[in-house]
Amino acid sequence: MPPRLRLPIQPLLRSPVTFSLLPPPLLPCLIPSITHRHASILSSLSDNPLAYHKKIRRGRGPSSGKGKTSGRGHKGQKQHGKVPRGFQGGQTPLEIVHGTRGFVNVFSVDMQPLNLSRIQSWIDQGRIDPSHPITIKELSDSNCVGKIKDGVKLLADGAQELRTPINIIISRASKSAIAAVEKIGGSVMTRFYTPFAIQRILKGTTDPINSLRSERIMMEEEEEDENERYREDDGEDVDASRGTGSEALVGDAMATSEESTIASAVAAVQPRRFGFRHRLPDPTSRKDIEYYRDPIHRGYLSHLVTEGQTPSLFFKIPSAGKGVVGKRAAAKKALEENRIW
Repeated sequence: MPPRLRLPIQPLLRSPVTFSLLPPPLLPCLIPSITHRHASILSSLSDNPLAYHKKIRRGRGPSSGKGKTSGRGHKGQKQHGKVPRGFQGGQTPLEIVHGTRGFVNVFSVDMQPLNLSRIQSWIDQGRIDPSHPITIKELSDSNCVGKIKDGVKLLADGAQELRTPINIIISRASKSAIAAVEKIGGSVMTRFYTPFAIQRILKGTTDPINSLRSERIMMEEEEEDENERYREDDGEDVDASRGTGSEALVGDAMATSEESTIASAVAAVQPRRFGFRHRLPDPTSRKDIEYYRDPIHRGYLSHLVTEGQTPSLFFKIPSAGKGVVGKRAAAKKALEENRIW
């Protein structure tokens, strides 16, 4: 409680001139009606009405609603004591008599469904920008999907309502949803996510699109390898053909300018690839690899499937080259040509 000023109030209040000349901060301290304050407000503090629940007092009379038998009913084991969970009165439990049926599918995944009509509704409300790629981070930040556990699957419910071309990167997509998106000029790409990777993507510490086996990253690595070989070849040529004196200085200046240009180009690429704390993982199980290698699913690993191959890692198409029979026939023909008689 703030201290109160003990000033001669009566002489000051008699003169209107003196009262008008008082500074405003002192007026609440001089007027007796305003200076009266409560000593404490702790006795009136209270939480929100629905923030707590009053404890149920059992066995305190029938007027409370939980008196007499305290809500347990009359007699019996449940009224006098406790019953173990699953207790069936002493008989042999049914799950022991008949056994358990069925199994738990360890390969099942919990995918969050996402319909095309919901995406169009979010675009109309301005909650999703269709001019940028739509990833699981944009879907989660805009509350278009709820809690994501193993990924998000795109479904074709409300495909007739979709009228905005979108570029969406998602865990899985149905064939009808892919056809509906590509029909209006959009694109769908499915890529692999783990639960931990999804958590890091939502926190902004992992790239939601590119990984080490993505097509763009592999192309950039190939370009960097080619540039490295090109620089090594140029370095050997320069060392062999460089002269002495002014020619050597000019060559060093050109090499330095070229290295600075390459360094600036690499610095421009690095933030896109290494601007995140964690790397996005790629699939390791055969089932996931085959799914994302399939062009029908618009998998991000479909660029690894060459012409004449299938996404399967087990069933392989026979090579187009000559087989054992063809090699034997060619060897026999060459032997016949070399005969003298």
